[in-house]
Amino acid sequence: MRTSPLVLLQVFFLMAPEGVHPQPSSPPARAVPTSSDLGPRSQGGTLQPSSEGAETPWAVPGTSTVGPTVGTPSAPGNRTMDLFPVLPICVCDLTPGTCDINCCCDRDCYLLHPRRVFSFCLPGSVRSSSWVCVDNSLIFRSNSPFPSRVFMDLNGIRQFCVHVNNSKLNYFQELQKVNASNFQALATEFGGKSFTSIFQTQSPLPFYRAGDPILTYFSEWSVIGLLRQPAGVGAGGLCTESNPAGFLESKSTTCARFFKNLANSCTLDPALDAASYYNFTVLKLPRGMTDLQNMKFQVPVTLVSQAGSPLLAGNTCQNVVSEVIYEIETNGTFGIQKVSVSFGQTNLTVEPGASLQQHFIIRFTAFQSTAASLPAPRSGNPGYIVGKPLLALTGDMSHSMTLLQSQGDGTCSVRRHEVQFGVNSMSGCKLRLKKVDCSHLQQEVYQTLHGRPRPEHVAIFGNADPAQKGQWTRILGRNCSVSVRKERPVLTKTHFPVFL
Repeated sequence: MRTSPLVLLQVFFLMAPEGVHPQPSSPPARAVPTSSDLGPRSQGGTLQPSSEGAETPWAVPGTSTVGPTVGTPSAPGNRTMDLFPVLPICVCDLTPGTCDINCCCDRDCYLLHPRRVFSFCLPGSVRSSSWVCVDNSLIFRSNSPFPSRVFMDLNGIRQFCVHVNNSKLNYFQELQKVNASNFQALATEFGGKSFTSIFQTQSPLPFYRAGDPILTYFSEWSVIGLLRQPAGVGAGGLCTESNPAGFLESKSTTCARFFKNLANSCTLDPALDAASYYNFTVLKLPRGMTDLQNMKFQVPVTLVSQAGSPLLAGNTCQNVVSEVIYEIETNGTFGIQKVSVSFGQTNLTVEPGASLQQHFIIRFTAFQSTAASLPAPRSGNPGYIVGKPLLALTGDMSHSMTLLQSQGDGTCSVRRHEVQFGVNSMSGCKLRLKKVDCSHLQQEVYQTLHGRPRPEHVAIFGNADPAQKGQWTRILGRNCSVSVRKERPVLTKTHFPVFL
């Protein structure tokens, strides 16, 4: 029997931080009131009363009443927001034509009060405000040139607050630093339970919110569950089944499974059977759990293509699930409209210590009445965000730059690793040659290194337009000779450095 030659490929990806100023991507440490909460400004320089709010504030002579009453005097007026806060750019608007989660300045969201829908606003998506408050009993008359107002705190004590005109706060928020001296105070103020069951509430929510677990229903057992997306934990990346999929959170996870006795697990382990990933319905809205017999609240999971059941044939376990892809179509507060699933399957050899790497993808798409395609997602607006995909251009098609990725046995996988901005990467794999022909070897090696399509340009900015060639820079490459002897299998090491 003749053994196929192997070629070892390695890729180095280095990113130089010099002159690079990435945008902030972490959520704010605490809620900060915005100037849009304060209502429109009058010609005299004071603020007019806002029409929104839970209560009507107590007013005193010489003050202007603006915004709603809140629980603490340190954060007045943080419950309302203008439709579109006036910002020079919306740095978190990364997906054209689609509402970006927690991006309070994204015009595609069409939200009158984003804070009521989002759990927080991303840094830079709202203007910040600063208030200084004292006990109202100390104030007889205010002659402050800044807008002022009297608030009622949680203890029923009236506080006189002045809105400070601090232009430095109208840009990026500086996150509060956590250290040993203030950790205990912050833990007392913001600490709480790490996990909360969705069934602890007395009544279900009328619709899904971003990040909410997606409810499923198993009619055969009359059981309500959650849509799971197995993820890797620990140093070995072992699969855990307890990771719920979040509404509107498109994610990709990879994990590994190891088998002591694959001959028994082949037909008994539900994780290997495609049927276990679609033998349920998805609740269109959370309130559907109150009427499980009403089919209008249930969405079946449709198969894109047929998938066979695991079968033990001799020394091989056939039709094992290696990839699961969910496509979920949503329509705002009308909930989930369609769920489809497709599978990738492989065969495993029954042997001691057999392992399997599984890939799980969940994609959310917005319901559209037309088939018009949206532009590709941005990786920043305008500058790159650390951790976002590095954009590449081939012809007029924009895509993410990728690197080699190896399978469990070290051979090159058809799946590739996505290059992230600001993250240095190194990858390599063993290439199993299809043809033992030196004339085609170099072409096959370069095709494997570059991937398909081969990137020709890289985006200078995270929001680069494929039609604007000045926003892209050409990738410089040099072909290197590969020396291979045809007489016997040879292991060749190839380096592919890239500098940005």
